[in-house]
Amino acid sequence: MTRPRALVTGASSGLGRGYALALAADQYDLVLVARDEVRLQELATSIESDNGTHAEVVVADLSTRAGIDVVRTVIETSRIDLLINNAGYGLKQGLLESEISELEDQDMVLTGAVRELSLAAVRRMRERGRGGLVNVSSMAALTTMGQYAASKVSTVVFTEALAGELRGTPVTATVVLPGFIRTRFHERLGVDRPGPGWIWLSVEQVVAASLRDARRGKVISVPGASYGLAARVARFVPRSLVRWGSTGFSLSRRDEH
Repeated sequence: MTRPRALVTGASSGLGRGYALALAADQYDLVLVARDEVRLQELATSIESDNGTHAEVVVADLSTRAGIDVVRTVIETSRIDLLINNAGYGLKQGLLESEISELEDQDMVLTGAVRELSLAAVRRMRERGRGGLVNVSSMAALTTMGQYAASKVSTVVFTEALAGELRGTPVTATVVLPGFIRTRFHERLGVDRPGPGWIWLSVEQVVAASLRDARRGKVISVPGASYGLAARVARFVPRSLVRWGSTGFSLSRRDEH
């Protein structure tokens, strides 16, 4: 029997690596996408050794046209049963301190690549009569914290719209809004992990909850009970208060840096 095949972007570390390991344990063959070839090869070797599944490595920078084209070609020329758009990163500076080119590159990864790869994959899934899409957004989408938040809220709306068009088909689209996760994300930004320890979720918690929601056909997945409550409450919070809280949090991060 043919094993299902999943493509994971940003697979070399953090949440992407977590998705890859969980899916390999569920006997998925994998296409692992990221910029770091060494880490990808190490992960692929480990997955094949531990699980007996196949892991293909695709090195691509999704902030570039060439990188997106490489991954899109894989999607359009081979069977992908599950696409997980997870690649992403934050910027150390605020909007006023960032170069336009930096903001454009970040938005290309967080929005442009997600949109293009999602549509390429879902169109083929619909033709085959099965498949799933998981786009990783963030709880930051509920804030006004810079280009990162702007791009992440775009992913939420895009995925919801896509799910609406797929209603009644065997293809699902799910957007995940993780809160704080124990990864190297904040370390790479050069800032301390904010907030008390209880707000931090493990990679395994987020991966398990979001894959469970995706398999159930849920359109929006918010891992963690406290974050689920926060997401429900956020829609009633005045935007002036959201802006105040977002600005204060952003400034405190820059002061720590």
